[in-house]
Amino acid sequence: MKNTPFTQMHIALGAKMAEFAGYNMPIVYSSINEEHHTVRSNAGVFDVSHMGEFILKGDKALDLIQRVTSNDASKLTAGKAQYSCLPNDNGGIVDDLIVYCIEEHKTYMLVVNASNIEKDWNWISKHNTEGVEMHNISDKTALLAVQGPKALQYMQQLTDMDITHLKYYTFVKGTFAGVENVLVSATGYTGAGGVEIYFEDKDGDAEKIWNEIFRIGSPSGMKAIGLAARDTLRLEMGYCLYGNDIDDSTSPLEAGLGWITKFTKDFTARNILEQQKAEGIKRKLVGFEMVDKGIPRHNYKIQNAEGEEIGYVTSGTQSPSLGKAIGMGYVRKELAAEGSEVFIMIRDKAVKAQVVKMPFA
Repeated sequence: MKNTPFTQMHIALGAKMAEFAGYNMPIVYSSINEEHHTVRSNAGVFDVSHMGEFILKGDKALDLIQRVTSNDASKLTAGKAQYSCLPNDNGGIVDDLIVYCIEEHKTYMLVVNASNIEKDWNWISKHNTEGVEMHNISDKTALLAVQGPKALQYMQQLTDMDITHLKYYTFVKGTFAGVENVLVSATGYTGAGGVEIYFEDKDGDAEKIWNEIFRIGSPSGMKAIGLAARDTLRLEMGYCLYGNDIDDSTSPLEAGLGWITKFTKDFTARNILEQQKAEGIKRKLVGFEMVDKGIPRHNYKIQNAEGEEIGYVTSGTQSPSLGKAIGMGYVRKELAAEGSEVFIMIRDKAVKAQVVKMPFA
């Protein structure tokens, strides 16, 4: 297993550690519920250094990004970021990612999922037919996500950059906690607000930034948060998790990601997705709340009232914010409407649920 620059800090704090995407990661420190509520009401710090980062540079960098991603990156100007995905040749999803425009038309950073770093690198490299300069900086890049309604208030104390007024999906670069060339972006995976902090791990900078963040936030109740609470937080917002809710066999249109699928440009599998849009999708990713008692889990079958299998659960949990079980899953389009009654097969028992609008919280 690989370690992140913060592994020893997690161990020192008593985190329960486990393998995730090849990394030794903190799953929980105290309890999922406590950590979840800390982020929703105050602020929490996630080590997400396992994520992958690629730099694409050169006159043809934007052209390459346009060809391999579904969203329209030509809309990006320096200091702006964009959620997108990499469609495969069949209209499925290689990965979802964030595209950061460092220098317009010249330099971009792509942030990809940890489990897909090699896969994504190979996919983009295969399409790099015009000599775009590519650098995989994943192993030397540290990343902390400071999330929650008080996150900006705390983090502003560590920099002269104006991060308090950062608009969603924009970023600035400068000195943070005494470390230069730090990229601070108004992105995140919790729906609670906050920032993500990218920097090169060198000369003890990771430990310095970690200590400074907690020096400011700890007295006011900010805590380190594990990946388990990250999952409950993102699920309450209806955010997709690659490998669960989206994968090589699901299309962005089925996953409700039509808003990042722009047919104003040419990209991989555009014709397939255009045809799918014209003809209509046959299944759709929906959110649901359990009506009867039971917690849905990944890959549980979904049935209709007649006992016919109509889909499957992709993610499910007991929502700490709502106090009820929630989930996401693919169902046939005719049962995807809000209010539709479906049944989740839990230990061979059909347990009633209802399709609801996302986000849940």
